[in-house]
Amino acid sequence: MADHKVAQLGPGAACCGWNHCGRRLAAGAVDGSVSVYDSQPSPSSKWQAHEHAIAAVVWLPPDYGDAIACVCADGTLSLWEEIAEDDQLPIWRKCKVFEGGSSHILNVQFGVLLSSLKMVIAYSDGQVKVYELLDSLELDKWQLQAELQNITDPVSRIGKPACISASIAWSPRRGEGQQASFAIGFNSDSPNFNSCKIWEFEEAHQRWLPLIELGSPEDKGERVHALAWAPNIGRLALS
Repeated sequence: MADHKVAQLGPGAACCGWNHCGRRLAAGAVDGSVSVYDSQPSPSSKWQAHEHAIAAVVWLPPDYGDAIACVCADGTLSLWEEIAEDDQLPIWRKCKVFEGGSSHILNVQFGVLLSSLKMVIAYSDGQVKVYELLDSLELDKWQLQAELQNITDPVSRIGKPACISASIAWSPRRGEGQQASFAIGFNSDSPNFNSCKIWEFEEAHQRWLPLIELGSPEDKGERVHALAWAPNIGRLALS
């Protein structure tokens, strides 16, 4: 079978990500531009999303339209949605910008919980924030739901880490009775932050609780570079 070229990314491409059905590809570049490909080698859309390099592009779940999140090398995060009006070509509109403040945003992932969209953001100081979308039709209306630290010991005792990257993975829902959960691990200079932990949402008290810390005693604290759940058997792979 002959190979079929899906897309040809330019020399400045820094990251890319498929949408949930695997039909559209978004690519971020070092010049801050973002391109979207639709089954053609050439991009169907391209725009300037940031002044600095794009570090990651993540698609939102399909129930919320064609929208992506862009993590920039300057530590900011922007949300973009595709807008099509009448017979005009679709354009990408900026909906929201999240600033990292004194720390940089490293990664973002989205999960759907009881028809509500959740967004988990990891920061370079080891902090984790969970946001909830207030209106499914308005991607600029987010509410901070929780602020977490991916450690068991107080930060005041061990000090703040310097995190290079963070990996986040939402657990696939396998039944109505299963609580929403996500796994997160850091690549930092502090072993206390690096260990991958799974956080679970407790419906009764509307809060996130640490469920389990992964890793054997001999490899506890090793840097986490990537996380991925198996589709339907509740297993998690990390490297």
